[in-house]
Amino acid sequence: MKLVTGIVASLVIGSLSFGAFAAKEIQKEDVDKMNLTKLGSITTSRTTSPMDAKQDLSKKADEMGGKYYVIIAGEKNEKTVHGNADVYK
Repeated sequence: MKLVTGIVASLVIGSLSFGAFAAKEIQKEDVDKMNLTKLGSITTSRTTSPMDAKQDLSKKADEMGGKYYVIIAGEKNEKTVHGNADVYK
């Protein structure tokens, strides 16, 4: 029983820490207000839901060293969701 509780606690803490360090989605209007620097662009096309696409874009923005990303395009077809975003720091 303690093992199961420990595993569940680890999963919860791990998911909270991901959110704490993940790049944050912002709106295009916020870029100028926050005086951000563009690092580049990222894409995703391996996902099957909009939430998965946002999570994948956030992860890629993190890997690029960005703190924020702005979704500039998105498309959902029968099987996948495609998304494009600009990354800022």
